[in-house]
Amino acid sequence: MKIEKIAAFSEDGRGGNPTGVLLLDEEIQSDEMQYLASNLGYTETAFASRQDDGRWFARYFSPEVELPSCGHGTTTLGAVLAEKYGTARYEICHKDIQYCVDGQKNSNGLAATTHSPSTHSKQLNAMATSELLDVFGYRRDQLDPDIPPAIIYAGSTHFVLALKNREDLANMFYEMEEGCQFMRDKNIFSIMLVFAENNHIFHARNTYAAWGAMEDPATASAAAALSGYLRDIGWPHENALKIIQGEDMGAKSILRTEFSDVKGSPVKVIGRMNKLDR
Repeated sequence: MKIEKIAAFSEDGRGGNPTGVLLLDEEIQSDEMQYLASNLGYTETAFASRQDDGRWFARYFSPEVELPSCGHGTTTLGAVLAEKYGTARYEICHKDIQYCVDGQKNSNGLAATTHSPSTHSKQLNAMATSELLDVFGYRRDQLDPDIPPAIIYAGSTHFVLALKNREDLANMFYEMEEGCQFMRDKNIFSIMLVFAENNHIFHARNTYAAWGAMEDPATASAAAALSGYLRDIGWPHENALKIIQGEDMGAKSILRTEFSDVKGSPVKVIGRMNKLDR
């Protein structure tokens, strides 16, 4: 069994979120998947098997636990399928979530576009906002008033906290144990902290404590959910965003999104992939 090693959402062959992908010719047990993911050590490893109807069934593991969802793992899986079977649209199912991924292989390498599930969002009340601020030690006057704290969804659930200053984002810190417990208590996949450079470029950091690491270099589901939320609040997005994530941890990732004006409609998350095992 060969695990493909791909840097998801890399740019010019640099940065990105290292991801493992294993296409299964035969079924293996959950404990073996966990063992392989733990040995690899990446934040996510995808295991996928082709179904009789042509779709691919995927499961995702961090080094510590099986994940409830994985946006960038799904996107990477689409690129690996394109490398093996050619440029095409691939249907990927994970539990009760259905994804379409346009995998591309050409002279420039691998790329993929994931079409998210429907999006929705809800702004946090004052008490929930205070709890969220306490995790990071931020004050209310550090928040961007144009993007209120919210719970956002596009295949998985995240909190989003927008900051007024790029420096405050760079200085993000939280205690792992506290962050892990908070995320599990609230049943969220990550907390997304963002800074709006302008209407179309966002810098982001995403917590990953519940899954065994401080931070994730690229989080495709959060990128889609943020795009849906900005659409919900009437942000002047012009139907596309560039989200720069992982920069402050030395693993710069570029996630591009495209979406219509229709509330709740799927968001495209677009990225280039860089093979790590050439």
